[in-house]
Amino acid sequence: MPSVAVKLYSVFFKLLLKHRLQSLISISPDHAPPDSFGVSTRSDESVAAANPSFADGVATKDIHIDPMTSLTVRIFLPESALSPTEPRSDRRHSLTPPLNHSSSPAAPEPRRNSYGSENLEPYRGYAPSPKRSSRKLPVMLQFHGGGWVSGGSDSAANDFFCRRIAKVCDVIVLAVGYRLAPENRYPAAFEDGVKVLHWLGKQANLADCCKSLGNNNRRVNGVELKKVNVQGHIVDAFGASMVEPWLAAHADPSRCVLLGVSCGGNIADYVARKAVEAGKLLDPVKVVAQVLMYPFFIGNNPTQSEIKLANSYFYDKPVSVLAWKLFLPEKEFDFDHPAANPLAHNRSGPPLKLMPPTLTVVAEHDWMRDRAIAYAEELRKVNVDSPVLEYKDAVHEFATLDMLLKTPQAQACAEDIAIWVKKYISLRGHEFSY
Repeated sequence: MPSVAVKLYSVFFKLLLKHRLQSLISISPDHAPPDSFGVSTRSDESVAAANPSFADGVATKDIHIDPMTSLTVRIFLPESALSPTEPRSDRRHSLTPPLNHSSSPAAPEPRRNSYGSENLEPYRGYAPSPKRSSRKLPVMLQFHGGGWVSGGSDSAANDFFCRRIAKVCDVIVLAVGYRLAPENRYPAAFEDGVKVLHWLGKQANLADCCKSLGNNNRRVNGVELKKVNVQGHIVDAFGASMVEPWLAAHADPSRCVLLGVSCGGNIADYVARKAVEAGKLLDPVKVVAQVLMYPFFIGNNPTQSEIKLANSYFYDKPVSVLAWKLFLPEKEFDFDHPAANPLAHNRSGPPLKLMPPTLTVVAEHDWMRDRAIAYAEELRKVNVDSPVLEYKDAVHEFATLDMLLKTPQAQACAEDIAIWVKKYISLRGHEFSY
């Protein structure tokens, strides 16, 4: 059984979550027009600032990838992405070089902002150098939990979890800050997940274009592109960079993994289906596997765990039903909705046999566990590699909730995920393959 501390924390957690959900329901009537821009994080939640230097072995940065919405991604770049042959003492040179690029050893000129001030400190974060060899890492798209209405790619708990995953899996993590409900109901969060996948492909194609562009200008879709020799970036006519340098230098999108936490698992599964449908249209992005951590599945016909564990810890069934009421439009509210039940009769998309290898993580004291296990069993029936990792005495979000992040069980879960994922992202002959 969970510890007394976990049980007490669960009681307060459910009270606060229920109050938040009921407040959102009262101020967000179903007939209210959607806010297309939306929000991707709540102002009353604890967030972790991005740090572009390798603090704790991982550098992070935030990118707002869609000017029409609040969709963002936080990039987690592990220090292992630096060339393994690069001496440790020389890694400081991976930071942005001095502003004075002449051969003279004189001090660099002072940095000025648009107002002429000379008091700004130079950028101290990591910036890849085109002259230094770099290591390509797989990319993992991570979708956070929070019952559709809370959480965020920059939340303190999600930041800690993504740092851990980036290091143990040796991958670049893109934590997706999708639009939250009820400001944006279904299918906004699902569409945001697909949009990030396409953005990753666009970044890979622009990086290839950057290599072939040389010093010539080119017009793409009516936009003049030109290459700046100093950093090797593609910029438009206004000087705005169009290539994300960390991804251009270190990302291998042909080894892409999806990881969804709680309701993020529902998003990951949807994105995987869309990736299968798109096929080669996503090139060079290839989704090679997905990880569903205690997915937020539900259905009209209750399973045994939904009956016996309905009042379980943290996200119990009554609270989760409120979350679904805030996420699904009133006219579409149905527990057998394709977003809620992966085995619903009205599920669209490719057949299950075409789905990527799927690792499912479940907790003993989670009322949603049976439906997640049933989905994994259906995948195995059509010869999809879909193991289930079940953790005893564990609760929903046992590896991602702020209070439980530093438990041995949470660390073990991350390591178990790494062992399985590396079967599909390792380069045989170049990296250790499990």
